[in-house]
Amino acid sequence: MKILQINASARSAGANSTRLADTVTARLQAQYPNASIELRDLASDPHPVLDEPALAALFTPAEQRTPEQAARVALDDALIAQLQSVDAIVLGVPMYNFGVPVQLKTWIDAIARAGVTFRYTANGPEGLVKGKKVYVALARGGLYRDTPADSQVPYLKSVLAFLGMTDVEFIYAEGLAMGADSASKAFAEAEARIGELIA
Repeated sequence: MKILQINASARSAGANSTRLADTVTARLQAQYPNASIELRDLASDPHPVLDEPALAALFTPAEQRTPEQAARVALDDALIAQLQSVDAIVLGVPMYNFGVPVQLKTWIDAIARAGVTFRYTANGPEGLVKGKKVYVALARGGLYRDTPADSQVPYLKSVLAFLGMTDVEFIYAEGLAMGADSASKAFAEAEARIGELIA
C-alpha cells in the first residue's frame, strides 16, 4: 500500500484541512502497518501555475523543446508519476471563497494531461488513473454540505472521475468558524466518519 497525502491549504502549519488529512492518513497507516506514505505540501512546495510558457512547453513535441521547456514539463511529469505510483490519495482541502485553493487547482492542472491521465475516445473521454482510493478531507468555516453554495464537491467529483478516480469518499468538518463548540462537534463528527470509512 502506497499512500499520497496532498495538503492543499495555503498554510503549512495549523490548517484544519491538514489536521483532517493527517487523521485519515494515520488511520490508513494503522490499517496497513507496512504502508509507505508520501506527503506533498502545496504551501511549502508550490507547483508553478499553468501559464502561457507552460502551455507552449506542453504543446511542443518533446524532441523540439528547449531546455527550459523540458524542465517545465518534467515538473508536471513528476506529479503524474507520483500519482500513478500510489494506491490511495488523501486530499486535505479547505474552502476559500466557495472554491478549492489555487494550490490544489494548480496540482490538478499539472496531473490532467491528454493521452496520459485521460484520453478522448469515440465514446467520449476515458480516465486513465484507475484503481485508486481517494479520501477528500474538507474543512469549512460555515455550513455548505449539500447546498447550492458547495461548489467544491461537484467540481472534485467531476475532475477526479474524468481522470478515472471514481472511488472517492468525502469527509466534512463544517462550522469551524462558528464558535468553539461548533468546531469541536465538527471535528468529532469528521473523526467518527473517518473511523467508519477505515474500520
